[in-house]
Amino acid sequence: MESSAMNANKQVVADFFQAVSERRIADWGKYMADDVVDHNKVIFGEDDAPGAAFEGFRQQLDAFGEGGMYPQQLIAEGDTVVARLIVRGTHTGFHPRMPEPTGRSCEVEQIWVMTLREGRIAEIRAVSDRLGMFLQLGWDWPTVG
Repeated sequence: MESSAMNANKQVVADFFQAVSERRIADWGKYMADDVVDHNKVIFGEDDAPGAAFEGFRQQLDAFGEGGMYPQQLIAEGDTVVARLIVRGTHTGFHPRMPEPTGRSCEVEQIWVMTLREGRIAEIRAVSDRLGMFLQLGWDWPTVG
């Protein structure tokens, strides 16, 4: 049986994804620590600077005018929550690490591992079907250089 702390952690993660999907940017600080570290690389090489996740999520919302992040499954163990998500979006805006808007939509599955500290998300790691996303959106695969 899950402890109340693990259930509380799952609720924080579920509420965070709802706040992202509803574009309630002002609420993100309720769910993410100020110094949250996001190890997720959108394309390649982004900095893991503490707190940079806030701007990264904002840029994602700027690039995708519609859609959201929808948890399908949440699993908790200790201070870690694993989320299996369906992520949908329509590429309608500029993003510094993505091509110009295509107006095309995508739907991909993602797995997120989030570590919580004092009731807020302190660390994020994610795996995403980036190839599927790029193919659906008609983007060229990025090159390092």
